[in-house]
Amino acid sequence: MDIASSVGKIQVLPSDVIGRIAAGEVVERPAAVVKELVENSLDAGSSTITVEVKDGGLGLIRVTDDGEGMSRRDASLAFERHATSKLQSDQQLGAIRTMGFRGEALPSIAAVSKVRLTTLSRQEQVGTQLWLTAGTITRVEDAAAIPGTSIEVLELFYNTPARRKFLKSTTTEFSHISHVVQQAALASPQVHMRLIHNGYEVFALPAVPSPRDRVLQVYRAAFGDRALAVDVQQNGLSLKGFIIDPVRARAGRTPQELFVNRRPIKNSTVQHAVVDGYSSFLAKGHAPLFVLFLDVEPQRVDVNVHPTKREVRFADNEQIHQLVRSAVRHTLGRAHIESSMAGAAHAHPDGNGVSHAATSVEEAGVEPTGLSYPPFARVNVPVPSTPSAENQTSFVREGAMPYQAGEAVDIVPLGQMHRTYVIAQVGDELQVIDQHTAHERVLFERLLRAWQGKSLPSQPLLLPEPLELPVQQALILQRHLAELERLGLLIEPFGPSSFLIRSLPVMLGHPDLAALVQDLIDDLEQWDSISSLETKVKPILASLACHGAVRAGRAMVLPEIKQLAQDWVAEGSIMTCPHGRRVAFRLSGDELARLFDRA
Repeated sequence: MDIASSVGKIQVLPSDVIGRIAAGEVVERPAAVVKELVENSLDAGSSTITVEVKDGGLGLIRVTDDGEGMSRRDASLAFERHATSKLQSDQQLGAIRTMGFRGEALPSIAAVSKVRLTTLSRQEQVGTQLWLTAGTITRVEDAAAIPGTSIEVLELFYNTPARRKFLKSTTTEFSHISHVVQQAALASPQVHMRLIHNGYEVFALPAVPSPRDRVLQVYRAAFGDRALAVDVQQNGLSLKGFIIDPVRARAGRTPQELFVNRRPIKNSTVQHAVVDGYSSFLAKGHAPLFVLFLDVEPQRVDVNVHPTKREVRFADNEQIHQLVRSAVRHTLGRAHIESSMAGAAHAHPDGNGVSHAATSVEEAGVEPTGLSYPPFARVNVPVPSTPSAENQTSFVREGAMPYQAGEAVDIVPLGQMHRTYVIAQVGDELQVIDQHTAHERVLFERLLRAWQGKSLPSQPLLLPEPLELPVQQALILQRHLAELERLGLLIEPFGPSSFLIRSLPVMLGHPDLAALVQDLIDDLEQWDSISSLETKVKPILASLACHGAVRAGRAMVLPEIKQLAQDWVAEGSIMTCPHGRRVAFRLSGDELARLFDRA
């Protein structure tokens, strides 16, 4: 057989197909384009970077910087595959210090879009402008330009319709873009970052002197004054940043940001170490929030294991894990000691931490209208005829007039311990009740029953509460404002990422509104994956109840203790709050008799 004339099965793909396949590894969505272009701008030494997008990045992505710029020759070579200014020899692969280095980003982006690049090197007088279509340079000419580079990406995925088809909504794609820009800003606080969408400036983050200032610029709503500083150096490793006070932790996971040598990454070793560090400090169902910057000697970390550089591999995983875990534990332990010392200053003079509750508001020295949580007022809402079996065990319906559950029992309030646990005789039982979780359960039952009866009343705030959110969280909130209004929470947009809270469900009292909205956003993030309306609504109502409930640390007088115990018993004495935490410890008369050998 003539080998030369035979037809083989293996074919060499055309260069344009090769380019589009390579682009699929690097350019997953518009946010990936923004990430690559911003990283190039950072490597160019820019002090100001502006990102402009239209229609979630599908219409236009433009990244403009004031970095070192490029010559005409370099501008043309930049779009060749594996062309890079970041590596001079293969030995440098073992110690990468730049954000980009693969030389794949620009040719991959150009392969699936139309690109215009305008650039001017600081050593030249005339700039260069290039036009590319599907990775091919179609025109090169002189251009009037200022030092730096501007890259416009138009009609992304125009020649790969399958990729374009599977993108999410404009809002979702823009949310990913805003997160990418915020991550770049967190990693480079010395750079002024701007983001513009459809002609509106979404945010501007001026250069700041420290990472702490940048974290507060981006995530003030999440951290506020609840951030604990982490700062550890050991064996050539450095870990700095901020973690959330575990008392303020929530079920949500935003932010959980990790940077290794300024590169935002996901790494299971570090993630596990943070969770392990929190250990028993963290309530069940709650997640740690953190922004951590890990600096590792470049030769001890491999950043070349993922096309988009999202993952890294450490030379010594165990050492990294131990460093992160011990740093988190040390920070939390220090905060716990400081908190305990502060709490001791307010302890009862007899030193045992037990206070005997006042019998009246006047005796406690508190004005009746000045309570932080005037919590136990009954609200007139309709009562459904029969509660479901499911609701009897976990999520019971609410209605405050009249109460549904249970026989009337005698309740004798006895006092309060650590301003957190109330003690009462309920029927023939001695009960130690967590005042927050018990009230949370009561409020949840009332809210749920009112929602099921389509009569959840709301009350306007005397002064609307302003609220500023990170962009991706603002986008989530905007999508669900109508649903929240039906739950009694009226929030109005007041700018790209600003809002005014105008009304609340009537039974909530005076919660921390910023923290409440943060938890609601965490709940709303899960809505797209849930089909049942009631399953969607219950976590929202649970968050409302949690923030409306009386807090641990608030002194309660005997009439309030009695009312709380009555409300909890009337709702069925359910032994957990909606988030699964225990409500009460109960001892019957028989159990007490056995304890004291009287049985």
